[in-house]
Amino acid sequence: MYKIAVLGDHDSVYGFAAVGLDVFFAEEGPAAARRLRELVDGGYAVIYITESLFKFLEKDVSNYSEKAIPAIIPIPGASGNTGLGIERVRKSVERAVGSDMLFGASEAGKGETV
Repeated sequence: MYKIAVLGDHDSVYGFAAVGLDVFFAEEGPAAARRLRELVDGGYAVIYITESLFKFLEKDVSNYSEKAIPAIIPIPGASGNTGLGIERVRKSVERAVGSDMLFGASEAGKGETV
């Protein structure tokens, strides 16, 4: 059975333990990159990372982006939503289907009156 981890600062991720997810605390720095490698090597299929930490670990995350497992997904932290998560989804969809299916229509319709 696959496991799910949440990685980020204490205030952002401690609540996920209440729903049964494995929670790991990390701040920006080399320890965060080591922790990510440990989670990947530890058999986690899904790793949620707070957006601020995800941005810091972007190079490390890119090493795993072509693999089916783990899915590494940015989530908003206690400091708020930066939009990084939805941007990653948009890019993934665009890469998969060859065009921006999610937001292309709304962007094309801007400025038009109906």
